[in-house]
Formats: sequence, C-alpha cells, structure tokens
Amino acid sequence: MKTQTILLTSRPQGEPTVEHFQFETREVPAPTAGQVLLKTRYVSVDPYMRGRMSDAKSYIVPFEVGQPIVGGVVAEVVESKSEKLPVGSLVVGNLAWQEYNLANGAAVQQIPADKAPISYFLGLLGMPGLTAYFGLLDICQPKAGETVVVSGAAGAVGMVVGQLAKIQGARVIGTAGSDEKVAYLKELGFDEAINYKTTPDIAQALAAAAPNGVDCYFDNVGGTITDAVYDLLNKHARIALCGQISTYNATEVVVGPRPEGKLLKTSSKLQGFIVSDYMERWPEGVKQLTEWYSQGKLTFEETITEGFDQIPAAFLGLFKGENTGKAVVKVA
Repeated sequence: MKTQTILLTSRPQGEPTVEHFQFETREVPAPTAGQVLLKTRYVSVDPYMRGRMSDAKSYIVPFEVGQPIVGGVVAEVVESKSEKLPVGSLVVGNLAWQEYNLANGAAVQQIPADKAPISYFLGLLGMPGLTAYFGLLDICQPKAGETVVVSGAAGAVGMVVGQLAKIQGARVIGTAGSDEKVAYLKELGFDEAINYKTTPDIAQALAAAAPNGVDCYFDNVGGTITDAVYDLLNKHARIALCGQISTYNATEVVVGPRPEGKLLKTSSKLQGFIVSDYMERWPEGVKQLTEWYSQGKLTFEETITEGFDQIPAAFLGLFKGENTGKAVVKVA
C-alpha cells in the first residue's frame, strides 16, 4: 500500500515556513505478527514540535532531516495481526505524519469512541489536558481564594488550566492574543482576560487585574508577560514553567529581566516540567479529566483544519496565534 508522508527537509533558522516540509509517496508494508495497519483520522500539531525541528540538545530527540515528522495521531485499525486490536479499533499514538502507518500494537493505545469526540484524545484527554492537570495540580497546587495567572490561556493547555483552577476555587486571570479569545475565556469562567496584543501596558493591566498579587502562575509563553507577572508574586508563590512559545523562533539568545531576586524575596517556587515526567500517572489524569468533562465541569475548544495536505499550514499557524484551543487536522 502507498501512502502520502510529510518529511522535514531542513532545519529552520527562525520561524519555519512551508519550504521546510516535503510531501512524498512511500510504500507501507503489510502487517506481520503483533502489528497493525493504521489509517490516520486526526493529526495533532503542537508548539513543542518546533523544538524538535532543531538539533539543539533538549528533553526529546530532534526530528531527522529527510525523514517523516512524528507526532500525536488518532487512527483506525484497518488491518490487524494483533490479538488486542481488532479491525475497527481506534487508537492514539506517536506516529508519522502519514495517511497510513504500520505500527506495533503495543506502541499505540486503544481509545473509547463513546467518552468524548475522538480528537479530544489529542487535546483535553491527551497530552495538552494532562500537561494542564499535572502542571497546575501537582506543581502550582492552587487553593480556594488564591489568584492564578495563565499565559497563552486560549491555547489547548491554557484553557484547561484555567478551568481546573476554577474547579479548585481560585480566581483566574488569562492572557490571550485577540478580542475573540478574550471573550471565549470569559465564557469559560475566567475572572479576568487580557488581550496582550492591544493592551498598551501589560504590566499595568496585570497589576490592575490582580490587586492582591499572584499566588500561582502557569507559564506557557515567557517574555514580557512573564516579566510582568514576576513583579506581582506573593509570598510562597508557585510557578509551573510549561512553555516559552514567545522565544521558540528566536535566532539569538533572548535576554530579559533576571527573575532570581524576585523569586528569592518572595520564597517562590519555579519548576519546569515535561508531561512525560508524569507518564506513570497518566491513567489517573485521564480518568479525572474524563470525569470532570462528563459532569460538564470542563469544556474544550478545537481549531480543526481539514485535509492531509493542510498539516504544515496548521502547524505554522500555531506561531501566528491562528488557533483557539487545540489545533488538529482532520485527515479522514
């Protein structure tokens, strides 16, 4: 069987473009014992993948130039040599950007079709939702009445963080990059939402939104927003360092205010984390998120692009703020 695949052609310097991707037709062999042939249904595009396009040392190996890009995929089993995964099963796994993938049955996880839309297993019930769950509840540990700030709050992780903080009884402030996203955050129950692109003084706006200071900060963005939040930290504040998307395409080392003195004076905790740190506890997170979703305590937004050929464009759109919530591509 032949399949379309998307390769990384070169490592970008600065912001990636369509020239860094190449479509190619490849042969997919028939499955042998323990393997399954998978038809891609949804492909996840995520900001962390920008780091994998570079060859700089990181927490995950870089993509190989000339090889298919790999990420989260929801797929359907169309041919099976695995006793555990009959034809028709739905699975989620880390798979190549291809229309069809051959995989070991043990390397993918079967998902239910009746708990939520299957694309949610790339979002609310997948890596972004679990990132929010463990980063907020394990690191920030917000208490009722405390103030939580979330940067990148209209993204797949941030919108879940804000809702989880509200479940804990916290007051929640989010930053986002458009009036439409700000309005959506208000619909989700955020107490305050700030459009950082149109606000003349983000530090002043955050200070006005958090008159009693900040107890927890979930940082997806970095940059000037983070600089401003650090000036508002309360004693024993907790900061979950999840992402720094404002610097992902920088070609030089970005130098800003040095936060160590502020952390010291407030006895604050700053902890970077990767969701894979919590791999053994993923079932706990999925169970709790599913429960809150079924109870109507969590809602989720997706920006769905249709067509396998639109995957690179959907990925590039992440760095222009084109998505609200989780960006996914519907392939079949």
